[in-house]
Amino acid sequence: MDEVTLSVKGLDCEDEARLIRGALDGVTGVKGYEINIMARRVKVSFDTEAISVQDILMVIKKTGMEASQFKAVGATGRSPMRSRTWWMEPRILTLSICGILILLTFILEHILGLIHGKAAFLYGAATVIGGYYPAKMGLTALKTLTPNIRTLMVAGALGAISLGLWEEAALLVLIYSLGDVLEAYAADRVRNAVRALLGLAPKEALVKRDGREIVLPLDDVRVGDTLIIKPGDRIPLDGVIITGSSSVDQAPITGESIPVSKGLGDDVFAGSINQRGSLEIRTTKPFEDTTLGRIIHYVEEAEARKSSYQRFGETFGRYYTPSMFVLSLGVMLVPALLVGGFQEWFYRGLVVLVVSCSCGIALSIPVAVVAAISNAARHGVLIKGGAHLEAASRIRAIAFDKTGSLTIGKPVVTDIIPFGNVTEDDILKLSASIESRSEHILADAILSKAKEKGIPVNELEGFEAIPGLGAKAVINGKTHCIGSMALCSRLGVLTSEAEAKIKNLEGQGKTVIVLTGERSLMGIIAVRDELRPEAKDVLKRLKEMGIRANIMLTGDNEQVASVVSNEAGIDRYMFQLLPEEKVDAVRALKEEFGLVGMVGDGVNDAPAMVTSDLGIAMGAAGTDVAIETGDIVLMSDDLSKLPYVIDLSKRTVNNIKQNIRLSLIVIAFLVPMALAGLIGLVPGLLINEVGGLLVIINGLRLLR
Repeated sequence: MDEVTLSVKGLDCEDEARLIRGALDGVTGVKGYEINIMARRVKVSFDTEAISVQDILMVIKKTGMEASQFKAVGATGRSPMRSRTWWMEPRILTLSICGILILLTFILEHILGLIHGKAAFLYGAATVIGGYYPAKMGLTALKTLTPNIRTLMVAGALGAISLGLWEEAALLVLIYSLGDVLEAYAADRVRNAVRALLGLAPKEALVKRDGREIVLPLDDVRVGDTLIIKPGDRIPLDGVIITGSSSVDQAPITGESIPVSKGLGDDVFAGSINQRGSLEIRTTKPFEDTTLGRIIHYVEEAEARKSSYQRFGETFGRYYTPSMFVLSLGVMLVPALLVGGFQEWFYRGLVVLVVSCSCGIALSIPVAVVAAISNAARHGVLIKGGAHLEAASRIRAIAFDKTGSLTIGKPVVTDIIPFGNVTEDDILKLSASIESRSEHILADAILSKAKEKGIPVNELEGFEAIPGLGAKAVINGKTHCIGSMALCSRLGVLTSEAEAKIKNLEGQGKTVIVLTGERSLMGIIAVRDELRPEAKDVLKRLKEMGIRANIMLTGDNEQVASVVSNEAGIDRYMFQLLPEEKVDAVRALKEEFGLVGMVGDGVNDAPAMVTSDLGIAMGAAGTDVAIETGDIVLMSDDLSKLPYVIDLSKRTVNNIKQNIRLSLIVIAFLVPMALAGLIGLVPGLLINEVGGLLVIINGLRLLR
């Protein structure tokens, strides 16, 4: 079993996708496939013993579309398929010749008096030239029993010719082909927005290797290489600064408008811009695994996670086109058999056929979805698909992890209280020694304080985590424990004096960590994590946008939870929750409110985020787990991006609803008019194509 990704030129809407499905279904050796219209790609799983890549390419070529094997090339991510200047595209050339021929023939016939027979010949030539490419695909669709809009065009043109309406046939082909090209151009505007992400990383890097500075393509840069980043240069790959300091514009990745100061040991991301100082960085990832590379991957694959509206558009197209064939045939035959007048009813049936030629619904929905997702990516928000974009517009409650989501996530030590014959420095040294093995965010606060005071940590003879309570270790032959007050109570070393001090500190919104010896309480460390300055305003805006409840889930005690929730304006809080208890809390909230979002850091909160209807990861730039876990990923630590996401999702859903309504109104107007004989071939198709273009242009507004 193997897998290949193909670039398919001409894959512009659901009609072409159905054509490819019809071609691949039942082919021996093809085990499965995924079609991405907006990326113009098809991913095929196949049995290498039964079929080759070349065979698959030939199968798709028979549909009339041009396919080649896609291979991401470093930061370019480009297919090897060559691109032409827009006016040299075959469809544009044939369309231009068709239009020129029609104009010349009209002048010759109606102004210079060219006889009808010769004019009909020229109109016929224009019809054949302009209709060549769509007719090729339309007839292929008919062979595979997947009639599409191009098939309707062919039938309409042939019907007009059979009635001797050569001018109408030529105009029908011209208008349809022009609309087809304009729709493809509009869809390409969205693809260009995605391609713009690829341009955020340079194609080459200045590498220091073997004592020399050499310029290499990104594909030739190895993990661990040293890159030289000059002022004004874009950083080509993720890495760690090993020399120099500078301010770095991370807006392309995180959406932050203010450059961030970077120095020795700090992470930098591909696509960000070095502003002032010269830097040397050690690369940590190949391009496809960088933060930018993963953003590009998820944006390109976003169409695969379809919203209900996308599924509706595909289902509508699947049944709409065949039903229009049946209706037009019925109009052509049934009245003629009953009351006569075959030519009149045949013409009406043709009009029904051509006014139903539109990609409006089928194309406008993915255009709107991908446009919105591209917009979000430019603002430092990664949305992994239309389904998640739609879910964001429907959530009724949001659960927030406290540390790192509602709070800044950088707690600092505020109080150190020793008991017995130990000093503050003793407490800090022992605590830092144990916490040096911990990954908890509070451990960073203790270690930072020890570093600030120049206190070295001791070597540990043993370390053991105590789940949900803390940790213990052997230092200089003695066992010490560090953790929560619950740990203190379990060990039976909590005194009334210590309990009073702890309650006082917790009443101030501080988190308390206790240090014990084998049989006694040695000291208390109080840590405070400040509320994000934007948190209160964000929560207020969310309520104004229709979120019924904002709930805080935290492992902290009730006093800390109460203080933080009051400061932030939280509706409800749940405290002293273990990770598995957060999962139960989210399930309970879903039963109460319906669709629930969960905001967390994507690491400790991963189970709860997965359980929620919409997992939103905060501050995920450079954090692989967070990027993988979240359905929506806020690349920066900016909570104000959350209302932006909700607003964008609602605007997208409203945009899609507008497109569907307009498309259905056009159909509801034109088909009865055609049935009643109140509209002709050319005016009907013209109105239909204008309606289709309007809904696509409306979807493009989401790029702004």
